[in-house]
Amino acid sequence: MVDRSGPTHEARSPAEVSRGTPVGSVDVPTPDFVLALRAKVGTDLLWLTGVTAVVLRDGPSGDREVLLVERADNGWWTPVTGIVDPGEQPADAAVREVLEEAGVVAVAEHLAWINVLPPMEYENGDRAQYLDVVFRCRWVSGEPYPADGENTAAQWYPLDALPDMPGSHPDRVRRAADSTNGPALFAGGHPPG
Repeated sequence: MVDRSGPTHEARSPAEVSRGTPVGSVDVPTPDFVLALRAKVGTDLLWLTGVTAVVLRDGPSGDREVLLVERADNGWWTPVTGIVDPGEQPADAAVREVLEEAGVVAVAEHLAWINVLPPMEYENGDRAQYLDVVFRCRWVSGEPYPADGENTAAQWYPLDALPDMPGSHPDRVRRAADSTNGPALFAGGHPPG
């Protein structure tokens, strides 16, 4: 459950914090369980599980398209992302986030990538690092719109005409779009040494 009335946080990577990159004035709600953890650990680094839902469909001209949202907190175009609630299956979180954020019904089809994101610092000093689970999802129904206030726009983009996206978001889209129903791609897994 997300507490839409409680404190909110605007995420910035450490590089952006140190550069003083401006962040939008709209805050994104913080899940209740994160607020409860913050009450215990303060601004210390939290290890959280996040999902990226790369929703694909065949566009009107036959080209593959991806669903992107324009974040209200910083103006970035990204695939739909979110935090996995305690006890929630990551694939269910991806599908939930797509419906909540963009009003689109999708089905998670394939685990495309598992990756550890760099640590982030929020404007209030809270720090977090995410294990990001990237799913290739298939569009089922609905036309995208900014459904929950976390985004200012939601729309389909042809895979060959994507807007600028920050950080690893282009990789997430590419890996999901290129993924097959074969083995999932993950970073690491090699013996130490």
